[in-house]
Amino acid sequence: MKLGLVPKIIIAIIIGILIGQYLPEDICRTVVTLSGIFSNFLKFVIPLMILAYVTMGIADLSQGAGKLLLITAVIAYGSTLVGGTFSFTVADTLFPSFISAGVLDELAKTAGKSLPPFFSITIPPILDTISAVVLAFIIGLCLSSLRGKEIGDTLYNGFKDFSKIIDQVLTHAIVPFLPLYICGTFVDMTRSGKTFVILSVLWKVFLVVIAMHLILLFVQFMIAGSFSGKNPFTLMKNQIPGYTTALGTQSSAATIPVNLECSKADGVCEQIRNFVIPLCANIHMCGSMITITACATAVCLMYQIPIHLGTVIPFIMTLGVAMVASPGAPGGSIMTALPFLWMIFGKEQGDPNGPICALMVALYITQDSFGTACNVSGDNAIAVIVDKIYKTWIKK
Repeated sequence: MKLGLVPKIIIAIIIGILIGQYLPEDICRTVVTLSGIFSNFLKFVIPLMILAYVTMGIADLSQGAGKLLLITAVIAYGSTLVGGTFSFTVADTLFPSFISAGVLDELAKTAGKSLPPFFSITIPPILDTISAVVLAFIIGLCLSSLRGKEIGDTLYNGFKDFSKIIDQVLTHAIVPFLPLYICGTFVDMTRSGKTFVILSVLWKVFLVVIAMHLILLFVQFMIAGSFSGKNPFTLMKNQIPGYTTALGTQSSAATIPVNLECSKADGVCEQIRNFVIPLCANIHMCGSMITITACATAVCLMYQIPIHLGTVIPFIMTLGVAMVASPGAPGGSIMTALPFLWMIFGKEQGDPNGPICALMVALYITQDSFGTACNVSGDNAIAVIVDKIYKTWIKK
């Protein structure tokens, strides 16, 4: 029987708790050691992933559609920023009510009780993450202007192949071993006493995040319906197949064919839906941004890390661009976000291989399908708006 990533993560969490609670320390340290080796491999792959996906994302974004490209990109980026800001505002208001001083005191008692691995294997990255981002922007912007002008096609095709190689690494190495990574984290947290304190908070965070997704989608379709003169409730009804498909696949890319049919039912013309839906599947990440921001806020409250709007806004603005690199694989957004979590957690605690970032991955993955469903459903709200702009101002 094939299981999706979310069931595997849930099983890994349960197994990690059981191992940490009942098995001898040597077995626990073995799992933590394996998890640590994977963590170092992940640290090696992250800059390569950024280089591959951000370069291709920028190179492809600058092709075709002119004004419509700019309009669609601005709306998608704006929606992502609104989602993140809305998420922090709600989380900062509600989460302190159930992340109490008692929870913080219990977490404080577990400090310094982490299990050491038997050994570690250092795998130095070829690039650090910031260098990878800057290099990706330089190459992507140059490719977007050089392609088709005697030079640029060869390098573009090379990066396209490189991107496919990273796809394979993610599909066959990163994603399958994420449950081991999470399992090792929960073995360590259970052994140190953190797990049950944290789980008492998780389910409340989960419910608040899903509610925020649904509220944002309602607002997006109300705006799209009002702007286009269409019934927003009909638009939401038409989106149900796309939403449920995204819940099952956890992939914006895999949902594109179904989402195109939803867009057709909304009355969006063929050339606009064929342009906007695939584009927004890669650049519109409002649901993922809501989940990541809410989870980061919860983690900060649990670990007493200072967080405020002044630190969150730069993080949201940066991640809104960086998540163009998110692959179609489940969990792609949080993997892209890992190098930038230091902007919230600080340099030391924001280490992509550290326990706090591992907890962020666990928090996010359990809600990833709902974030993806929010992303792709919002894509169709954008398509309705762009279609109206095209028919009213550009086509004439």
